[in-house]
Amino acid sequence: MALTINTNTAANAASVNLQSSNDLLQKSLNRLSSGYKIASPADDAGGLAVSMKLTAAIRRTEALNVNIANAVSFLQTQDGAMSTGNRILQRVAELKMLFEDVTKGAQDKTNYNAEFDQLKAQLSSLNKESFNGVALFGVGTRDVVTSEDGTQKLTLTLQNLSIVFGQVTSATGLSALEITQINNSIQSLATARALNGAESSRLNFACELLTINRQNLEAANSRIIDTDVAFESTNFARYNILVQSGTAMLAQANVTPQIALKLLG
Repeated sequence: MALTINTNTAANAASVNLQSSNDLLQKSLNRLSSGYKIASPADDAGGLAVSMKLTAAIRRTEALNVNIANAVSFLQTQDGAMSTGNRILQRVAELKMLFEDVTKGAQDKTNYNAEFDQLKAQLSSLNKESFNGVALFGVGTRDVVTSEDGTQKLTLTLQNLSIVFGQVTSATGLSALEITQINNSIQSLATARALNGAESSRLNFACELLTINRQNLEAANSRIIDTDVAFESTNFARYNILVQSGTAMLAQANVTPQIALKLLG
């Protein structure tokens, strides 16, 4: 290589290498300080696009888990009301038997009918119960989305307690009420509670599946955007050494043209 003053080829090459090493060092520093492998879109444009979709799916899954948990609470509140109704029906059956006692006088039977009237009113009021302003019972259905893409749903069937308790609440008094009517209401209520339990069971399994999906989505997203600290620390040490050696060599290359002065002197 010719010895020149105006053009320092060695210094130019050393400068290019130093700039490249410094850029790599800065990227490594950004990754270690932020914890993200993709510090800017230029680092991995395709990976960033995939990560954005995965992140959106994770957020939808988290929100859906909350929705399903609320739906389970809705069903549990439903069952609580029906459980109360069951206890009322058991008491009505007991009152019917006490009412039929031959040793009870007219006033005793009047007292039993007074309680029966209050229990009928309570049974009727159960059908008006609500959860956060949403009716627990009535006619119709409620759809609960069970997949983060919105394609899968569970339809909750609302129970009309007016029909379930109808044979009991329509009786004008204990004398007009038959044990068969009470048993029919108890059977209808048992069927309604069984359906409620089946829907709750399915929602619990759907929630469990969503939790597993969210964990795997987060793991996949982490592999794309999160920094492997052990790997990146090794790169950082390497780039740091390259920057230091490049700086030293650039300084050495800048001194080289001074040799020409000795020849001129």
